[in-house]
Order: sequence, then C-alpha cells, then structure tokens
Amino acid sequence: MRALPPGARGYILCAVLAALACVAPALTGSPTPWGAVGLLALLSLGCELVRLWPPLGGRVPEGIGAFFPVVPAAVFLLPPAAAALVALPGGLVGTVVQRPVAVRRVWHCAQQSIAAWAAGQTFGLLRGPSALGGGPSAGSGPPAAVADFPYVMLPAAASAVAFCLVLTALDSGVLATAERRPAAVAWRGLLTLSLVPHCVHGLAGLMMAVMWRSPYGLPAALLVLLPMYISCWVFAQYHRERAAHQATIRALVQAVDIKDRYTRGHSERVGQASAMIARELGMTEDRMEVVRIAGILHDVGKLGVPTRLLRKDGPLTPQERRIIELHPEYGHEMVRGIGFLGEARAAILHHHERVDGTGYPYGLTGEQIPVLARVVAVADAFDAMTSTRSYSRARPVPTALAELERCAGAQFDPVMVRALTGAIGRHGWHPVVTSDEDLQVIGPSAAPGGGGGAGPALSALPGQGPRQAAPAAPADAPGPRRAGDGT
Repeated sequence: MRALPPGARGYILCAVLAALACVAPALTGSPTPWGAVGLLALLSLGCELVRLWPPLGGRVPEGIGAFFPVVPAAVFLLPPAAAALVALPGGLVGTVVQRPVAVRRVWHCAQQSIAAWAAGQTFGLLRGPSALGGGPSAGSGPPAAVADFPYVMLPAAASAVAFCLVLTALDSGVLATAERRPAAVAWRGLLTLSLVPHCVHGLAGLMMAVMWRSPYGLPAALLVLLPMYISCWVFAQYHRERAAHQATIRALVQAVDIKDRYTRGHSERVGQASAMIARELGMTEDRMEVVRIAGILHDVGKLGVPTRLLRKDGPLTPQERRIIELHPEYGHEMVRGIGFLGEARAAILHHHERVDGTGYPYGLTGEQIPVLARVVAVADAFDAMTSTRSYSRARPVPTALAELERCAGAQFDPVMVRALTGAIGRHGWHPVVTSDEDLQVIGPSAAPGGGGGAGPALSALPGQGPRQAAPAAPADAPGPRRAGDGT
C-alpha cells in the first residue's frame, strides 16, 4: 500500500469494506445454500486457473477476459450476498503482473464481489428468480416452474450490464486516484472494451442457470463450460497471433528508424494518414488495418540501401539515385514471405508510382497502380511536407494540402487527395509519433509557422540535393532536397 497515493489507499479500503458489507448477510443472516455456493466457488476458481494455464497451448494473455459464465450463473441462481461470495476466489487468483501484487488481488476480490452483489440485486428487482423458474435456490430442491422465456432474458441482460457498470466505475475510480487519470476518460475507455464481453458472459450464465434448474441438473450445466473454454482458447490464440504480427512490424520499423535517423517516426505517421484516407473512402475495418500496415512498412526497403546514401548531405549522383530507387523492390522482397501482410505488399512495391506514369519502379499509370499504393503515396508526401526535420521546418497543413491538390492528376490520385483533405478537415491532423525534435498537434486550420519544405514531387523521390529547405517544385520536376527525406 505504501507505493499507492493516499487517495488510492483510501479508495481501495472503502471498496474492501463495501465488499465485506455485501457478503455479510450470507455469513450472518439469511439461510445460505452452502452446497451450491461451495460448488460454484470451486468452479469459478477452476475456470480462472484453467484460463491462466490452459492445457491447449500456453498462458492466456492478460486483459482478454475469462469468458466463463460461472459468476453470472451464481448471480442468477443464488441470493446477492451468496453470489458475492462466489466471486471471491476468481478475483483472488486472477492475473496480476504489476506491483503491489497483494493489494491488487485484494482489490480484484473486492470489486468482483461488489459487482456480483449489484448484479444480483438488479436481477431480483426485475423478478429474475421467479422468471428463471422460481422455487428454492440452486442445489436446495426442484424448481417450481420452467424458465419464462423470453422475459427472463431482460433481467439477465440488466444484471450483466449492472455487473459491467459497477466494475467499470470502480476501475475508473482507482485509475483516477492512483494514476491521476481523468475519471470520465477512464470510464469511457473501460466501458467500451468490457460491455459486450460481459453481455456474452451474462447470456452464457443464463444458459448455465437454466440447465442447472432443469431436470438434468448440474451435469447439463457443466456442459456450458466446454464451448466457453473453447472460445476463450481460440480468442487467446488470435491474441497471440496478432501480438506476433505487431511485434514483427514494430521490429522492422525500428530497424528503419535506426538506419535513417532523419525520418524517425515517419513510418508511423504515414500509417496514420493512410488509415485516415481509407476511413474517408469507406473501406472496411480489415482493409483499413491493411492500409495502415502498408503505410507503416512502406519504407522497409531502406534497410537494403547503404546507410551512407540515406544520410548523405550533398546531392546524389545518378548512380546513387538509381540505388535508392530500388528500395520499393527491396521492401517487397523482404516482406514477400510474411503472409499476413496480404495486399500491403503491393503498396510497398508501388508507393512511388505516379498516375502520369513517370514514377518508379515500373512506371505504372492511373488504375494500373494498386489502390493501397495510391493511398500510401499521398500519405507519404503529406507527412514529408508537414514534418519538421533537422534541416527544414514543417509546412502548414493547409499549404501541404494545397500542394497535394496542385499535383493531383499528375503525381497523385485526385480521389485520395480529396479523401485526405476531407478527413483532416473533419478531424485535424494529430500525429501520434513524431521526430525527437518535433512534437506537434495540428488542427484543420492551424499549423506551425514553418518555412518551406519538400513539395510532393520531391517527397516521391529520395536523396536529392543539399541539406536545406526547398521550395515547392512542379509535379514533374523534382527539386533539390536532402538524402532520405520523405520516402
């Protein structure tokens, strides 16, 4: 507790006291079906342990959710105080990776118990027990009637939402007191991520409770756990695969940034701008992710270009220029075997093509250029103009957009230029990653008071000219610029 601010310590203490108040009636007051409580508590504990060490393949990553219906089933089958007791074992053994571990475990127990109690009260207020079948609680006798469908789904859904809201409120409070995060921001973020999973938990818990109350009893209720475990394992496998993909992309980008320090952060910003264009064009979420990855990896071929050329301050010779122009092909070859990149590979290969056919490596024209390559070309040029480098200052966003529009139809696809202009007009340009020397947040009409930077035509061709700011150049005539900029 010493590592936590006093406000957080007081907040956690209040939560623990509230949890004790929630479970107290089960320990001292009304009759409690201890057989059902003990069995459900053991099931909750076992499910959490299986989640932590799944026998079908490694540890489930933290934060993906247990995806088991035992606690919701306890909420539907038991009195609120007894359901609060069932929630304790899972909270006690849940995944904790940050210190202080003991305090976090106590906190998890308290919030799970409070949330289960609140969910049970909600279920009771909406006549959930009678709709579930009435009669004695779980384990203490046969039900009085079959479940009242579809009405029973209403109190079940309401209790699942109540469980989620209480957990979210408690989490946002501890983040506000322990980490000084705005409570409203923490609340919105946590609620968005957890509402749907908790509703799934609630539906599965209702299935388990109905089966428990059926003539088939406990064995039938346990069958609900099998598909839930399989879904948890499948989701964990997806999570691991996605994490591996992200690690691969991150490693490649870091290697490029280390090699060409003058464009540090450029790849991430191009990925961000590419995603904005894709969203404006109405692409699906899956394709938007491919576009973003293409933008991030568009310059990975620079790993095959000699470092001395990327960092050269003076003009490039024609031979050096031809070497640098090979970087799209190098990049395509480097990622050819990475299956999950899919359509992004074509964007990496063709992002320096121009719609008038004067680009490289193959001189494609118009619709011959893949759509994602046309998206990345605009995003690449835009970031080159709006980023501050060690040798030139950023151009204002309106100036950069005007330059893109001037070159539309010759160098860039006009549709992509309009999409970027529209997206920035609505949302502004807020680069997430910037160079070490420049941290800027630019709105739709505001921009840093910078001087000239490389124009779009220049950004399409790396390795040109002296280390100084360059004026705007015609779309068909690259002007002077520094090695490695804007690629």
